[in-house]
Amino acid sequence: MSVIDKVLGAVTPPVSEEKRAEATAKARAAAGAGDWLSLALDHHDLIRAAFETCRQAETAADRKAAMKTLATVLNGHSLAEEVVLYPALAQAGEKIHAGHAYTEQTTAKMQMAEWENIAPSTPEWKDKLEHIEGAVLTHIYEEESSWFLKLKEKGEGQGHLTQRFREEFERYCR
Repeated sequence: MSVIDKVLGAVTPPVSEEKRAEATAKARAAAGAGDWLSLALDHHDLIRAAFETCRQAETAADRKAAMKTLATVLNGHSLAEEVVLYPALAQAGEKIHAGHAYTEQTTAKMQMAEWENIAPSTPEWKDKLEHIEGAVLTHIYEEESSWFLKLKEKGEGQGHLTQRFREEFERYCR
């Protein structure tokens, strides 16, 4: 286990499945059809499904393919958030949350880079998967339970946010 893994485990306590489901339901209730929040929540569903595919993969080739799929959706989503949603969150008076979000995503990207260097046939590969998944799911919980609800409530130009968020995600994930 890397130093980063140890730090992440110490500062990101696990959130129960029940609390995660409640946060997702609350965020879905606040989302409008096709708006940036509904798109972000759809991405979160894709990310959770990609983690599940990684967990279920048994061969080294299947694990590599699953990891690549996860990386694509995770990077596309995080870049769209970093370029569109987090600046809007800061402009809506939530600079501390925006800064925290950037830090968490940078850490996840570093963890993903480390994970690429671990042989997919080893137990260490699954260990790293679990660490990354725990951190990402905690980050998603923070967004769905608080940060994005504040942006939905206080953010200006909701239509513009939707257009730009969609553009940035599609730019990476086409």
